[in-house]
Order: sequence, then structure tokens, then C-alpha cells
Amino acid sequence: MRTELRITAVAGTLPQIHAVGGLAARRTGVDTVHLIGTAATPLGGDELDIRITVGAGARLLVRSVAATIALPGRETRKSLAHWHFEVAAGGELDFDPEPTVVAGGAEHETLTTVRLEAGARLRLRERVQIGRTGEDHGYWSGELRADIGDLPLLRHRLDLGADAATDDALTGPRALESVLTYPDDRPAETTGMNAALLPLAAGGTLFTRTAIALRV
Repeated sequence: MRTELRITAVAGTLPQIHAVGGLAARRTGVDTVHLIGTAATPLGGDELDIRITVGAGARLLVRSVAATIALPGRETRKSLAHWHFEVAAGGELDFDPEPTVVAGGAEHETLTTVRLEAGARLRLRERVQIGRTGEDHGYWSGELRADIGDLPLLRHRLDLGADAATDDALTGPRALESVLTYPDDRPAETTGMNAALLPLAAGGTLFTRTAIALRV
């Protein structure tokens, strides 16, 4: 199944939503939208294409009503999600959905593209958990590309799960939290063995934390 979701925020109006497939959204406030699953997705073979656009001077908060469960399909285990975020000058986006849980036997890939204009504000949080109770053999890979105009802000890729090239059967992490914040002038900080806040050369920060299990 192919899912397409478009959310557009324009200053002075309610967010506009257009959805086809297994994911929709509902306005839950003047500047708040919640993502809602309308069918079991992503299953193996599914592709999701989500685009969120915030115009000049607009503010948008995106949340979700429940966790996303990636499941293997009958013919293939792999699903794919493309996330596109665009924020204009003076616009603000706070994206913080519930975690994605990759069930045993499933493989889920996330490709995220962020385009910011100078003067935009962004908080982009992603949480991933490999496996439900008693499972640890799902696989997730995520790639994040962020730019401010023509200036590269971040190129980041992570793999998580039993099939990851660097996985350790004894101590390999099964959960991830990642937060991209722009602008942000906090200095580098290490908060525990597997958590770090890193300043970016073009401004902003990236916080990354891995663990055996996700705790929120």
C-alpha cells in the first residue's frame, strides 16, 4: 500500500491536511495536528510519503495518537517511509510523535529530508524501538539530511537491530532517541554512556541516545 500525507501550515489559518492510504491527521488545536493510523501500516512492501510544510510566520505542532508498528508482509519484510519537512523564515515546527516499534522479522527504512530557510525554527524528535515484548530481531535504518537554504546542516545515518552491521549480540542497543534542534547554541555534552548532545557547525544541535529499551 502507498500512503501519502500532506500537512500545510499557513499563518492566520488552520493547518490544511490531505491524506490517502493508511495514515491521516486531525486538527486538535489551532496550531496542533495529531497523526492517526487508518489502516495497518507500515507492512512489508508499504511505502509512506509524508510532507509537512510550515509557511512564513506559522507555527505547527505535530504529535501522534499512538505508536507506529512496522510489521513484516507476506512477500517482503521491508517497508519504507519518506519524510519531508520544509519550514519558511519565521515559521516554527515542533515534530514529536510516539515511537516507531519495529516488530520481529520486520525491516523499516526511514529517509528524512529537512529544508529550512534562515530564521526558521525546528525541533524534530524521533524514537525507535526494535521489537515488541520478547522480540529483538527487527531492523531499522534511518537517514537524515538537513539544509538551511543551500547550506548543509546535517548528514546523519543510523542502523539499529539484529541485522545492523555493527550490532553486538550481547550489548547491542535496541532503542534510539534522536532530536534535531535549530537554532540552538548549547555546548557539547555527554549525558551517560550512550547519550550525547553535539553542536552543529551551521548552528543547532543533534541529541542522540541509544539504549536496550526505550524509556520516555
